[in-house]
Amino acid sequence: MLALLDAINPDHLLETFGTIGLLVVVFAESGLLIGFFLPGDSLLFAAGLLASQGELNIVVVLVGCFVAAVLGDQVGYMTGRRFGPALFRRPDSRLFRREHVTKAEEFFAHHGPKTILLARFVPVVRTFAPIVAGVSSMPYRVFVVWNVIGGLIWAVGVTTLGYVLGSTFPWIEDYLLPTLLVVVALSLLPVWLEIRKSRRASAVASAASAASADPANVVEPDPAEA
Repeated sequence: MLALLDAINPDHLLETFGTIGLLVVVFAESGLLIGFFLPGDSLLFAAGLLASQGELNIVVVLVGCFVAAVLGDQVGYMTGRRFGPALFRRPDSRLFRREHVTKAEEFFAHHGPKTILLARFVPVVRTFAPIVAGVSSMPYRVFVVWNVIGGLIWAVGVTTLGYVLGSTFPWIEDYLLPTLLVVVALSLLPVWLEIRKSRRASAVASAASAASADPANVVEPDPAEA
């Protein structure tokens, strides 16, 4: 287990496999079932940080990560559309677990098409959301629009953040782990706000429905007015 954690450590991945490894991980985590355990936000941020130190080409990293993220989701969508129903009926295995799909389905049911954007910032859901979109037959054009927007904000945005912070505060590399934790927390903030907003709206709707169904709230006609 420790060996696996060390192998998927962002620093280790980038030092060992460089830009090619970075693009492969971004692609796999974006839409391949086996990629759900791979680092996403932390790897992009670390790549931007290393680029700020001249160890990676920032233009290649930005363009490459954006393309890899979009293509990964496209593959996930097509996989869900072509093989989804049969795939989802398979018994759980070590790599494919039903709760991962259920989590993505619940997220998708709450937020609709914009799930493709929001899911970019949620580990595990990020991998399964495009597959669920394909299974649910989301219109392809709608999916592509949200996929491109999500890929741009996530891949380019998080990487650029690492690059800017690394260029502004060169010493930040010495505090990479706590910095990555802060970045991941911040990336989850918009999603948390969206979920909170959705829950409030659901609570208001439920309260209104309960009030309308309560006989005590029904106003009887006044006999004097009849």
